[in-house]
Amino acid sequence: MATNRSVPRNFNYNNIEKKNKNFMYKNLERSNCYNCDFSGSIFDFASFRGAHFKSTNFFRCSFKYAEFIGTNLKDSDFKSAVFENTVFDSVKLENTNFKDVKFINTIFLFTDMRKAKNIDINAPGIRIFEEMPKLKISEELRSAVLTAMENKYVKKSRVLDTKDGGLNTLNIMLLLENFTEETIITGLKSIVTKLDREFYTLSYIIKFLSNIDS
Repeated sequence: MATNRSVPRNFNYNNIEKKNKNFMYKNLERSNCYNCDFSGSIFDFASFRGAHFKSTNFFRCSFKYAEFIGTNLKDSDFKSAVFENTVFDSVKLENTNFKDVKFINTIFLFTDMRKAKNIDINAPGIRIFEEMPKLKISEELRSAVLTAMENKYVKKSRVLDTKDGGLNTLNIMLLLENFTEETIITGLKSIVTKLDREFYTLSYIIKFLSNIDS
């Protein structure tokens, strides 16, 4: 997997066009964009944690394994965009347009979808959670998760824990949907010494475990 590249915290755009650009693996955390046009751009594996992208055009953009966490997307337009293995967690969707969007295994958590436009919450490819999934995991898996978080890059990424210090059961559930428990435990234990760079989305852990599983 290509290395994630950090975007400065002052990644701010107003009233500009950035059409057909490649933003793969970008860390867009706390970025602030208003009335911009990103039509045709690729945001696969990008993190939008705490970002504000208001009144912005994402026509035909791609969002594979992207993560919108605490993101404000008010009045933005995602017409004909593609979301695959994407997570929306605590996202503001007031007047956000999802007309003709393709959803593939996309999750909405703690997100009020009632004010969004042109979205069918019962559509195939969408899963909605009003709270963190209740997940019963073995003590060995729990221990492996805690061990992995001893790695400073894992801890900084916040993909395995929540802001209140609990385990991120949603992401653990997603890992269990992709791998056996044995593979996850083995991989998370090895991450402590083998993972040596910053990353921003769960997709990096998935890629790491895939290499072990192959």
